[in-house]
Amino acid sequence: QVQLVESGGGLVQPGGSLRPSCAASGSIFSINAMGWYRQAPGKQRELVAVIINSGSTNYADSVKGRFTISRDNAKNTVYLQMNSLKPEDTAVYSCYLQSRGLTTGWGNSWGQGTQVTVSS
Repeated sequence: QVQLVESGGGLVQPGGSLRPSCAASGSIFSINAMGWYRQAPGKQRELVAVIINSGSTNYADSVKGRFTISRDNAKNTVYLQMNSLKPEDTAVYSCYLQSRGLTTGWGNSWGQGTQVTVSS
């Protein structure tokens, strides 16, 4: 079983910064990718950023140049540094994990999410 614990969301003003984190624990033998999704009211869930085991990263066009994904492999934790936040960044941000256990195949998991609100 895998547990994802997210924290670090909140309310910030436009132009501000926030750095939510997500810690994964449980039966994790190998991690292939960690990332962040977000979903705003009335919109589909979208992939914001992902980092794979090689260290390569990918970002949604809407956040390129403003967001930076990083990881701490020793802690199985992924971070999302969000700078120059805009009201349209307001959404529930959910952690993503692609991993396998010692006796299980590859699987994808999502956390419950943390609310990020950008408003003046």
